[in-house]
Amino acid sequence: MGIEKVQVVIAGAGPVGSVAATYLAQQGIDVLIAESGSDAAQDLRASTFHAPTLEMLDQIGITDKLIEMGLKAPVYHWRDRKSGEIFSFDLTEISDVARYPFRIQCEQYYLAHMLATRLEAMDNATVLFDHRVVHVEQDDSGVNVALEHMSGIRHVRCQYLIGADGANSIVRKWLGIDFDGFTYPEKFLCLSTEYPIDQVIPDLAYVNYVSDPDEWLVLLRVPTLWRVLVPTAEGDDNAALLSDDKKNRVFDGLVGDGSKVETRHRTIYRVHQRVAKQFRNGRIALVGDAAHLNNPLGGFGMNSGIHDAFNLCEKLVDVLKGKASEDVLDLYDRQRRTVTHAFTQQQTLENMAMMRAGQSESHRQRVETMRAMASDPDKRRAFLLRQSMFSSLVDAAAID
Repeated sequence: MGIEKVQVVIAGAGPVGSVAATYLAQQGIDVLIAESGSDAAQDLRASTFHAPTLEMLDQIGITDKLIEMGLKAPVYHWRDRKSGEIFSFDLTEISDVARYPFRIQCEQYYLAHMLATRLEAMDNATVLFDHRVVHVEQDDSGVNVALEHMSGIRHVRCQYLIGADGANSIVRKWLGIDFDGFTYPEKFLCLSTEYPIDQVIPDLAYVNYVSDPDEWLVLLRVPTLWRVLVPTAEGDDNAALLSDDKKNRVFDGLVGDGSKVETRHRTIYRVHQRVAKQFRNGRIALVGDAAHLNNPLGGFGMNSGIHDAFNLCEKLVDVLKGKASEDVLDLYDRQRRTVTHAFTQQQTLENMAMMRAGQSESHRQRVETMRAMASDPDKRRAFLLRQSMFSSLVDAAAID
C-alpha cells in the first residue's frame, strides 16, 4: 500500500480524540483517527461531565444523548466523615452562567463509543482500531505517520497530527517533549458495586468527596453503579488490595458490614500530576492526558482534555480553511498550558490536600475555610464557578 493522504490524523480514540475528530469532520475536514486498542478505551475512571463541557459537546450534537444516558447531579457534597459535617454545593446557583447547571454522571467510554460510531458513518472520517502509531516525522508542509497493524505498517501523510494517545503518548515521546511532574506515592483502588449505598447513608448526593483521618474516599454514582475510590499505601500488595478482605474493610466504613457488598469491578491505578513542556510543536499538537495528568478529585481530567480539543480544533479549522495563520496554534499552546498550570493542576492539588490532611491542624483550618465558603453566597458562587471549570475557560480566553 502507498502513502495515504489526509488533512488531520488523530492518535487515540478515547473521549478526547473522538471529540476532536468529530468536531473537525463536522467542519468538513478530512480526518483519520487511529486507536491502538480494538475498541474505544474502557477506562473506568472518568465519569463526570461538567457544565461547560456539556455546552461544548452540544456543538457536536452529543449532549442530549449523554443527558439521556447519564444521571443529572446538580448537587455535590464535601463530607467530613469524622464529624459528620456536610458541605453542600448546588450548581443551580450559577444558572445565569450555565446552560446545563449540573454535572452528568456517565462513564467516559460511552461518549467515545458513540462518537466512534458516528465517525464511521461519515464520508470524510476514517476510524482505524488496532492501529498503533510507531513513527512520526514532520517537515514544513506536513507530517508522516506510520501506523502498525496486524499485518504490516500503514503510512499516512497529513497536514497536522493531534496526539490524544494518553499518558504514555508515543506522539509526545517522538517529539522529545518533557513531561514534568510527579507520581503520588500511594496507589488508588476503585471499587464499583450495585449495592444501594444511598439506602444506608442518608442524604447522599451522586457526587461525594469524603475527608477522613484514616481513609478518605470519593463516592460517585453512575447510572447503574456506585463507585468508591480510596487511597492505599505505597507498599501494599496488589493481590491484598483486590482481595475480599480489603473490599470488606472499605465497605465496613460505609454500610456497616462490607461482607454483604458484591463488587462489579476492582481496579488499581497510579495517579500523576504532570504537564508537558509544550502542547504544540510545529504541525503536531498534544491534547488530554498526552499533554497533562492530574489527580481525579474534582473530575477535571477528561473535561480539561475536551476543552483542549475544542480550543485546538476551532483554531485548526481556521488554519486549514485559510482564515488564520499557523501562529494561532501557538495561542492554543499558551492558553491551554497556562490554564493547566494555573487552574487544573493547582485546583486538584488543593482538593487532594483537603482530602489527605486528616485531623491535623491544617485540616481543621481547611474545614473552617470550607464551612465559611459554603455559608457565604459570594464565596460559594466563586467556588462553584471554579469547580465547574467556567473560571478556567474565562482565564484561557483572556490570554493572547
